[in-house]
Formats: sequence, C-alpha cells, structure tokens
Amino acid sequence: MRLRVEFTTEPFDLDEAPAHAVVAREVIQTADLDAVDVGPFGNTAEGGADQVLTAVDSLLRKALASGATRVSLQVNVVGEGTP
Repeated sequence: MRLRVEFTTEPFDLDEAPAHAVVAREVIQTADLDAVDVGPFGNTAEGGADQVLTAVDSLLRKALASGATRVSLQVNVVGEGTP
C-alpha cells in the first residue's frame, strides 16, 4: 500500500522558518520516501505505508519537541484502486 502525507506545522513565522518547521522538513527529506515536496506553507511526500507511518511518527515527535503548537496532517491511500 502506498500513502501520501501532507502536513504543516505551526506557529507560522513568515520572516524565518521556525525550528519545528526545519526539523519536520528534515525528517521528511531524509526519510526513505518518494516524491517529497517541501514548501513554505505545506509539505507532501509519498511512499510505502511503513515508511510513511514511520516518518509521520518521527515528524510528530520531533516537531512538537521543537516548539510546534499544532501539526496538521492528512494521510491518503494512493495508487491502484483509489480515486
């Protein structure tokens, strides 16, 4: 099964990326995932279910430990048989 994760961390800072945002992006960029897209207002990545779920666990733990007050994420099943 393939999954796609989309996430943002808050609070936002338009002048400089906060530590929690930097940490969250590093987790996703260094994970064993495909199609990683990191942007200023949202981030997405795709991969196998185990890889995505492992990355999401690390993302949540590290972002919250680095000062995130909110993490919004959506996980979708992608690939054959999905709309």
